[in-house]
This record gives sequence, structure tokens and C-alpha cells, in this order.
Amino acid sequence: MKKYGLIGFPLTHSFSKKYFTEKFEREKIKDAEYELFPLEHIKDLQDMLDMHPDIRGLNVTIPHKVNVLKYLDWIEHDARTAGAVNCIRVIAESPILASFLGEVGVSGHDFRLEGFNTDIYGFETSLKPLITDEHETALVLGDGGAARAVKCALDNLGINMTVVTRKPTPKGILFKDLKPYHIKRHKLIINTTPLGTAPNFDECPPIPYEALTPGHLLYDLVYNPEKTLFLKKGEEQGAKIKNGYEMLTLQAEKSWDIWNSTAMNV
Repeated sequence: MKKYGLIGFPLTHSFSKKYFTEKFEREKIKDAEYELFPLEHIKDLQDMLDMHPDIRGLNVTIPHKVNVLKYLDWIEHDARTAGAVNCIRVIAESPILASFLGEVGVSGHDFRLEGFNTDIYGFETSLKPLITDEHETALVLGDGGAARAVKCALDNLGINMTVVTRKPTPKGILFKDLKPYHIKRHKLIINTTPLGTAPNFDECPPIPYEALTPGHLLYDLVYNPEKTLFLKKGEEQGAKIKNGYEMLTLQAEKSWDIWNSTAMNV
């Protein structure tokens, strides 16, 4: 039985487990299962893998998307650029093969860990059909691990961006300093914060929503609820809206493709 799973802490709910369990049933995949692995400290990753030698792939969620990098043997280009990984391919590797490749696993164990960021693919692919000539610049609300994938995807698409945060950051702007003219100049606004996630339905990023127009596109990485207060306020002003559900399904399928690829990235 091939095992896949999610690491993070705490794991109170999981889109991934539900998605892959249903995928395995729907596609009659009998030799695979997806489990949750609550991992408070990323330093325990190696021990967890030793305890579950049948693991072939992992998704990574908060708080480990950034600090997992130092435990990986190889990181693909976009994930390295973003500085965050949400997908790990686990490859059983003999000492002879490792020697041939001129590598030794980071821990000396007999498996190779390869890091990817499928969030970038999911966000970029779901955003692309919605982009028009009006969306030359974007406001990225928040600057956590999720924002790293968003910023990398926007770079790939050639869209200039300004990051909006609660605390000062280089080349960013504070929420408290955000004015209507900032909204008018940025027709694409992406919420990467958890504000509005169930059960906190009455929360939303503090931006001047009255400045939104039908030319705006609001994208919320939150998918539960289907329509957050952020999206509702945008819709009331005539803006186009998009939640994060398609991004999640796309990144999940990309992870599956990666885990089942036989190619070695060296």
C-alpha cells in the first residue's frame, strides 16, 4: 500500500485528506491511502518518515512550508524562488544510487526528498483565464507562506504587485495606510490572509471597499466559506470574484502527478 499524507500543525481540518480519499474511491485506486501526520516540530520529519517507510508523497501546510526547505535534498526552481514548499516527493534511494548521483540525503537516510510548490501552479492556472489588460498591477493582502506562492505566480505572469501587511515590510504598504487611490490603481486584489475563514464569517481584510469598481477582480485564497465577506463586499461593488477552491484542486492534482512521476530531478 502506497501512503501519502499531509504534515503541519495543528491539523484540525484537511481539504487534502477529503479530496484524495474521494479521488481514490472515484478512480478505483486500491493501492493508495492518504493520512494526516500532525507534526509540531519539522525536525521530527526524518523520524516520522522512518516510522512510515511506505510514504511516497507529502503535502505541507502551516507552519512548515518555509522551514521544511533545509530538510530537502532537491528543490524545484519555482519553489526555491518562492522560498516555500507545499509538496514533497519521497523516493526510496539505495546508497549505491546516492553515490552514483554524487549526493547523500540530508540526514543520511535511504530516501531522497524533493520539494515542489504546487500552490504556484494552482493559483497561476486558475487566475490566468480571468486576467485582462486592466489587471497590470495587483495588491497582495498578507505576506505569509501562501503569499509567497502568489507572488511567484504574479512574477511568472508579468504582473507588478504591492504587498499590504499589518507590520512594515520592504517595498510594502500597511493596511492602515491603504487609501482609495491605491484600490483604483490596482485592479487585481488577492487575499492571502486567513481572514474570513469559517467560522469567522464576519471578518475581512480592512481595505476601502467603496473604491472597488466592475473593472476589479478579487481573488480570495480562502475556500470555506464559498463566498467570504471579502468577496461579498467586492461583488456588491460590481467586481468579479474568485475563491480558492479551484486553486486547491489544481494543486492537489499537480501533487499527485509529481508523486507518481518516475523522473529523477538531478
